[in-house]
Amino acid sequence: MKAELQNLIGQAIESLQNDGTLPTDIELKIQIDRTRDKSHGDFACNIAMLLAKPAKAKPRDLAAQIVAALPASDIVTNVEIAGPGFINFFLVSDAQLAVVGKILAAGEQFGRSSKGAGKRVQVEFVSANPTGPLHVGHGRGAAYGATVADLLEAVGFDVHREYYVNDAGRQMDILATSVWLRYLGLCGVELEYPGEQDFPSNGYKGDYVWDIAATLHRENGDAMQKSWTEISEDLPADEPSGGDKEEHIDGLINKAKTLLRDDQYRLVFDLGLNYILDDIRDDLEHFGVTYDEWYSERSLTDSGAVMKALERLQASGHAYEKEGAIWFKSSDFGDEKDRVLVRDNGQTTYFASDIAYHMDKMERGFERVIDIWGADHHGYVPRVKAALEALGDDPKKLDVLLVQFAILYRGGEKAQMSTRSGEFVTLRQLRKEVGNDAARFFYVMRKSEQHLDFDLDLAMSQSSDNPMYYIQYAHARVCSMLRKLEEKGLSYDQSNGLNNLAMLDTDHEQAVMSKLDQYAEVVENAALNHEPHQLVHYLRELANDFHSWYNAHKVIIDESDLRDARLALSQAVRQVTANGLKLLGVSAPESM
Repeated sequence: MKAELQNLIGQAIESLQNDGTLPTDIELKIQIDRTRDKSHGDFACNIAMLLAKPAKAKPRDLAAQIVAALPASDIVTNVEIAGPGFINFFLVSDAQLAVVGKILAAGEQFGRSSKGAGKRVQVEFVSANPTGPLHVGHGRGAAYGATVADLLEAVGFDVHREYYVNDAGRQMDILATSVWLRYLGLCGVELEYPGEQDFPSNGYKGDYVWDIAATLHRENGDAMQKSWTEISEDLPADEPSGGDKEEHIDGLINKAKTLLRDDQYRLVFDLGLNYILDDIRDDLEHFGVTYDEWYSERSLTDSGAVMKALERLQASGHAYEKEGAIWFKSSDFGDEKDRVLVRDNGQTTYFASDIAYHMDKMERGFERVIDIWGADHHGYVPRVKAALEALGDDPKKLDVLLVQFAILYRGGEKAQMSTRSGEFVTLRQLRKEVGNDAARFFYVMRKSEQHLDFDLDLAMSQSSDNPMYYIQYAHARVCSMLRKLEEKGLSYDQSNGLNNLAMLDTDHEQAVMSKLDQYAEVVENAALNHEPHQLVHYLRELANDFHSWYNAHKVIIDESDLRDARLALSQAVRQVTANGLKLLGVSAPESM
């Protein structure tokens, strides 16, 4: 109904433009909202107040002209002007009955629209460094990103899902060196650290590093073995020994690169990269998260994109050389200080690669680019937007959505997580414990920028306190109706049900139909505002309205006309619930 009212307003405005009452170059955005007080009608529109200034008219006077130009409608009984210029619509009493037939006719397509008009949108999400398995923090970004992408696609955008693979840089060198050191242990070489320390404090220590090292040793024997004497010579001390852990791990990286030939080091590096990347890809696929492209950071250097970005910044006067390094003038764009692009040793920084990556995104012709990052990267956003502006691209095309960390609670106890130490809860462990459905659902229950306390006990409970279970149970309950119908030797005639929807006149039934009628606008708002939690809340409210109605009124009754009408309404609830859960990446079971 909302779309029909928007169409009526649009036709009225077009008529006023044709007769010269309104200018033709106005920016038109027709907002239709449900009224909170039914005495003010069913829907209200503020378009007259928005257009009053360009029309050079008083809002109430313009509202009267718009109302006078409205075409006739079968669903509108009255239109009133209220307050400073609101246009209030009163609908015929059975207007919302039509939504049941629309839902049953459209099926899985109900709620989808062409609002996005096929505009190309790239959504880049997760993009975790392939230095270890995905943890529960990454899981929230995965669930949120996948749902945002699916919602945008549902309202007509052409969505390209992308994972940016950080397959270059220092963190990957730390991983490769950690794998090599564990490999040396399998060769019988002891790392001679003082006290109980047996590994560099800044190395990756998880069990997965041993697994990669075991593969390396199995496939190459002792061919890459070096003595601790060779490795430790002139090596900066580690932190527990009074040194600096960063200098120590960098020294180990340099030793690995020096003592191993280029091809051997690359073999260790790629083995670690591919092992973990395959694990991440497998984990996400089982989580229902897939990508159109896995984009390699290394390819930016190989293709010359990083150098191209640097040259463009230098040519535009936004980069300069100082003390042997190349800097970006980010302070010109409000940053607290300038940022290094190329270090004095000739190595490009992660920021330089990121600039090149976003330059490439723009060159690929996306009309909008959405990055989904952890909330700890909030300070990085202005820098990337500044770089786009310096390159001559439109920074407004980039939206960065921030996702707060998820903290697990089990029995009221907080779980500790740390990638380096290996003491973390992985996404795979979470999925195994609560299931994909609960993980996907609970991750998007709240706004992405809000902290999420993930209650494992609640996620696994089979009660109305668990919102996912409550919603899924509504779907299963409808499915059980048809089974009960068959057991009683009765039948369901959908056409008869649709013809008798006027019999559904109880407050409970009106509430369910009103909620069903809101589904399409909820999907659109959730998509355009990047807020999956809106859909979660809607489905919970729909389930509540349905369960309240079901508990108050029998559906499987002898009177066929009313029975068919109630079954038709139930089937509409089932379809909308299934459609909504699918957008959230959650299953809709037929029995529970």
